Amino acid sequence: MRTPAPETKKASTVPPDPREYLRHRAALRQSLIDWFDLPLGRSLQAVEANHLRTVLPTLYGTVAVQLGRVGKLDLMDACIAPTRILFDLLSAEHNCFVRGQSEALPFDARSVDVAILPHTLDFAVDHHQILREVQRVLSPEGHVVILGFNPLSLWGLWRLARKRRPRVPWCANFVSQSRIKDWLGLLDLELTHVSMLYHRPPLQNADVMDRLYFLDKLGGRWWPGTAAVYMLVAKKRVVGMTSLQPDWERKKKLIPGLTQPAARVIYPRIPQWRLHRDG
Repeated sequence: MRTPAPETKKASTVPPDPREYLRHRAALRQSLIDWFDLPLGRSLQAVEANHLRTVLPTLYGTVAVQLGRVGKLDLMDACIAPTRILFDLLSAEHNCFVRGQSEALPFDARSVDVAILPHTLDFAVDHHQILREVQRVLSPEGHVVILGFNPLSLWGLWRLARKRRPRVPWCANFVSQSRIKDWLGLLDLELTHVSMLYHRPPLQNADVMDRLYFLDKLGGRWWPGTAAVYMLVAKKRVVGMTSLQPDWERKKKLIPGLTQPAARVIYPRIPQWRLHRDG
């Protein structure tokens, strides 16, 4: 008697257990936070925070949201927005904290003025969904600040060499800034600022890293494209909407003596011979 052939197992279309997925994502986030507490992570975050202090004060808004916590430094300390929200999958000690996933932001449309993504896309599963959510919640003329690892760098080569032992941060996606720029353009997010940060090699020796500080200045001048991290700032553009300038900005553009309105009384000029004759 012929035995029936074994049934072939079809690929399962059932999504993974949400609880297992959340536990995995939470463990990855915790590993990233722990790495930023190491000497190399602290050195990198200090440089990132320093550059954010020069960019955030120029971004106006009332609500700022940071998607993902990295390290112990407050990356929003220089933000001028009075409301600063830390959004993360893990709980944290913060004045205004919201827990959730970056792929589904619990904010109303056009309710956020500044969105900060510190290596959020590097460890994301669906990059497009996160950027779509950011574009949805951003207000018109709102800004998004993205920090990401540069694959075309010494850190990118180090990541390729450590593929057999994928640990944080080498297990990150290392999305190139050119791809990020393309995605931003598709979402009507106009790029306004690009910075390349940290040209030192990925070493865990704090003393050696401090001595190699001069590489940041040399690299920024001679080989900026090979930095370990890039910072992108983009603005949300809305078709058919014209932004109004504040009064103090309009006054700066007035030409003294020509465009500044003034109420003056003009007296006719009297010839000198007329004055002597009348006298």
